[in-house]
Amino acid sequence: MDALLTKTKEKVAAPTLKKITGSEVLLRCLVAEGVDVLFGYPGGAIMPVYDALYSYADKLNHILVRHEQGAIHAAQGFARVSGQVGVALATSGPGATNLVTGLADALIDSTPVVCITGQVFAHLLGTDAFQEIDVINTTLPVTKWNIQVTEAKDIAPAVAKAFYISKTGRPGPVLIDITKNAQNEWIEEFEYEKCESIRTYKPKPVVQKSQIEVAAELINNAKRPYILAGQGVLLSGATKELIAFSEKTGIPVASTLLGLGAFPQDHPNYVGYLGMHGNYSTNVNTNECDVLIGLGMRFDDRVTGNVSKYAQQAKIIHIDIDKAEINKIIKTDAFILADAREALIALIEKCDSKKHIEWMDTFHQMDKIEYEKVIRHEFEPKSEELMMAEVINCLSNKTNGEAIVVTDVGQHQMVTSRYYKFKNPRTNVTSGGAGTMGFSLPAAMGAKLAMPHKQVVAVIGDGGYQMTVQELGTIMQYKIPVKILVLNNNFLGMVRQWQQLFHEKRYSFTEMQNPNFVKIAEAYDIPARKVVKREELDLAIQEMLDAKTSYFLEAVVGKEDNVFPMVPAGAGVGEVILEIPNSSK
Repeated sequence: MDALLTKTKEKVAAPTLKKITGSEVLLRCLVAEGVDVLFGYPGGAIMPVYDALYSYADKLNHILVRHEQGAIHAAQGFARVSGQVGVALATSGPGATNLVTGLADALIDSTPVVCITGQVFAHLLGTDAFQEIDVINTTLPVTKWNIQVTEAKDIAPAVAKAFYISKTGRPGPVLIDITKNAQNEWIEEFEYEKCESIRTYKPKPVVQKSQIEVAAELINNAKRPYILAGQGVLLSGATKELIAFSEKTGIPVASTLLGLGAFPQDHPNYVGYLGMHGNYSTNVNTNECDVLIGLGMRFDDRVTGNVSKYAQQAKIIHIDIDKAEINKIIKTDAFILADAREALIALIEKCDSKKHIEWMDTFHQMDKIEYEKVIRHEFEPKSEELMMAEVINCLSNKTNGEAIVVTDVGQHQMVTSRYYKFKNPRTNVTSGGAGTMGFSLPAAMGAKLAMPHKQVVAVIGDGGYQMTVQELGTIMQYKIPVKILVLNNNFLGMVRQWQQLFHEKRYSFTEMQNPNFVKIAEAYDIPARKVVKREELDLAIQEMLDAKTSYFLEAVVGKEDNVFPMVPAGAGVGEVILEIPNSSK
């Protein structure tokens, strides 16, 4: 009888569920979200996650960077070209705080990244334990959302929410801080559920018919309408719709720094690049148009200059997905709170077919002035020194404007934005609002890993290059075939230009004594070359592009080579200078 009861109990007993650690929960969630590349740096508080990663080598490709800032910039580069969420890992304390610069950069540039940091044991929180930092309050101003997880059961919901928030609406960075006990804790296996909605979060506004009709009426009655296209066009995948809208309405299109590539630069309706070092016509005509359409851009100070002198004559239409940007800087006459693509689809239906030939001709006439005053001298220099513009022009021609170009911050960034002819979306990767030096090299690694079959070229100044030069070790270890082009003027060039123009040539701590960059590259097993003479430039760039491996090319350019046109600080966009004033020469 006892034996029978025992057998009966065995038959009805529930099966024992397998238990897994919080660390494995995290990795399973990442796999379920479609993540296949991670950028990170291990340490004590994140060690359980790295121990679990040992068994996930076939599912998650972890890239060991040389600094946590390199991890988040690489994740940004990955996200910017792929449209997917980039992922970075770091330990507690300084590991987490080393992410802050990248988080700030990603927030202002609307880049979807999820950062996962380790944290001390929950019972040690608030005790100033070894490498304990209040990472939640530290990163609160530089994240779209953050959360601290102290129990393993809360990891999966936090990850699901993090990915949803990061990639929806206006994208941005999210941080998950996980205590070490939560990483070690065992819980029963689970079925991961992606987050599809959050009750208090409405990321995508519904296009309002009334807003479309008001904007369309202004556009239909305009004589000199003008589109300023920003990164929102790229984020919404609206390039085709923008082309269709511009072609139907005959409206010229200019691009912000982060909007480069949103509209093909070989299109007849493209009129140039906006901003402090943008084209002469694009800036001056901002104050000549009668209807100004800000599309997926935020009217930042580098575009507007002095706002009291900005487009005072124009009716302003602002189209953006983020309500906080509407009327924040420039007061609108009409706005459309919507995804750029959906807004354009609605506008195409409501707007009349037109051509604005005379208005377009004003851009072409101003372009001739800029060519004579600026461009011709840069492409046909009298000096024996290489000019930044001719280096970038050569790169653009040889890649047919189709490479992914990742710039750092400074003069080379502005020159690249002016002279590289971006033809395709998501091929311009740069640090915009934060202006983060050191961004380019790690971001180029991430871009190349996201798009391994695309040519990826990092264009960097000698100053910014040395801020993250250690990532050459990552390039060497993982054989990432990114091309590195350093424009070396032995100066912090942009600051020096300002010192020349506005501080009577007092070059205070901007001249740099640089190392032998070629030898440094060779120390990392990266083929390298230095070019000084103009007649060697064409072959040197071709050699770099033809290399099957990573390649380093140093182009020595003029020490006092400046970037013009320029809208001086405090000036209006119509107050563009095309050359050095006599008092500054």
